[in-house]
Amino acid sequence: MRLRSVDDRVVDRLAAALRVRPATARCLAARGVNDPSDARSFIDPRLGALRPPAGLAGLSRAVERIADAVIKGERLGVFGDYDVDGITTCALLTSFLRAVGAGVEAAVARRDAGYGFTAAAAADFHARGCRVVITGDCGTSDVEAIAVGAQLGIEVIVVDHHTVPAAGFVHPALNLVNPFRADSTFPFRGMASVGLGFYVAASVRTELRERGWFRARPEPDVRELLDLVALGTIADLVPLTAENRILTSLGLKRLQSRVRPGIAALLASAGVDAEREIDARVVAWKLAPRINAPGRLGAAEPSLSLLLAEADTAAERAQALEAANAARREIQDRVMEEALAKVGDDPGPAIVLAGEGWPSGVVGIIAAKLVDKFQRPAFVVGIDPATGIGRGSARTTGGINLYEALACAAPCLDRFGGHAAAAGFTIKRDQVAALAEQLGTAVTRLAEGSGPISTSTDVDAEVRLGEIDERLAQELSGLGPFGQENPAPLLVTRRAKVTQARRVGDGSHLKLTLEDHQQIQRTAIGFGLGERPVEAGAFVDVAFVPTVSTWQGRRSAELEVADLAVVS
Repeated sequence: MRLRSVDDRVVDRLAAALRVRPATARCLAARGVNDPSDARSFIDPRLGALRPPAGLAGLSRAVERIADAVIKGERLGVFGDYDVDGITTCALLTSFLRAVGAGVEAAVARRDAGYGFTAAAAADFHARGCRVVITGDCGTSDVEAIAVGAQLGIEVIVVDHHTVPAAGFVHPALNLVNPFRADSTFPFRGMASVGLGFYVAASVRTELRERGWFRARPEPDVRELLDLVALGTIADLVPLTAENRILTSLGLKRLQSRVRPGIAALLASAGVDAEREIDARVVAWKLAPRINAPGRLGAAEPSLSLLLAEADTAAERAQALEAANAARREIQDRVMEEALAKVGDDPGPAIVLAGEGWPSGVVGIIAAKLVDKFQRPAFVVGIDPATGIGRGSARTTGGINLYEALACAAPCLDRFGGHAAAAGFTIKRDQVAALAEQLGTAVTRLAEGSGPISTSTDVDAEVRLGEIDERLAQELSGLGPFGQENPAPLLVTRRAKVTQARRVGDGSHLKLTLEDHQQIQRTAIGFGLGERPVEAGAFVDVAFVPTVSTWQGRRSAELEVADLAVVS
């Protein structure tokens, strides 16, 4: 376990200025936060620290057209994809536009109709009288459907963060708000679509204010939308840095208040205690799977309805998501068992699997689980037995850009889209073998130059067992929210004696009691480490994240173990 190198003088300066533990100061320095004023801003992010969206290509024209539609009383359509980012983007823009007095028709994708904005969706919005349609988390690749919309007299504004085709590509939408446009100069490209939707809403509010729209009506507070931003941003696995970290941190505080009826009902139905802190883990493990569940099985509309629900209908709608999630888990377990049987002993450089009748709604989860198990990119396809058409999802491990990998295999594919960390594609059954061959070659080439993969664990700071307490855990939690590109601080304590070791849950988790030479004891839990050969009496070096555990009303510090090694 290697200690990350930082300047000890910087650590001392941060610890003194912020009045934090040296371990906390080391973790800040390990993240490149070296100045005390920058550290204060990092620990206490404010909305005012967001950079203005100048340079975000397409935004100003889109804002003007949306404001025109609001003032003229034109009916607006909002369409989101069927995952959490798409659903929250749709809910955010729908809530905001209704709050400013617009007439809005909202819809989200159906998985059985295919990814993204479709010609059928365009026709439906036309039938509902919409002149302007805003798409969220889709649209960049949906050029044919947008062209159909244009023929029907619909102006489409795309708010999306998926990779834009090569420079010189002319998009048929009225406007494409996407930080990956070649002409976009906004300094951060990592936002989820819901974060871009927040910028759109805030900019439209400013435009309407400047036009005098709020002289006779209340002006909405866009901060009330931040809970939706946190949901979509965490669920979409985008980097929790820069603007994303600010928006997500503030959004988690709003989630904590449970002010949105649908979220409060969903937390209750998921068994999240009213006193529990709502952090990124609660979103990722409790809320996101349930919001995703209906869209994985078919129509995502129940999830949109929940996020837009009033108090009198929220509990019933949350139960619908619970039922969908239970059904999703049952299907997922069956497909995972079949997928593992197909992988065999030698997965190769890339895992490429296809299954007849595998629901397209679970292949992304299966791909993610295969990445976790085998530490290599996974491309999983569910094939419709009737048509022979497969819908696939891809997930990756460090160093491999999925969009680039799929671009190398484009001749095998009917369609693909996404970004570096997650992507989707459509393929015919008879092209799967060729896809596996081409992806194996592409992944091998992309892995070259990404650096060797080390099996050792890098840690931020070394502490004694007695230093691990509730205060340290709380200080380090201020470096969150944790996720992509902002992992939880990892500490190490060395030569701790194991006084008790037992396997808990289904036997896959390891529960330890650790003791140092001063007979100070702490409990530790290693999720997924149940097979490690550790027994009472051993001495261990432990890499861990300090957490606070609550049992029967009593709070205590606990080590959440990431890795451990038995030492002599």
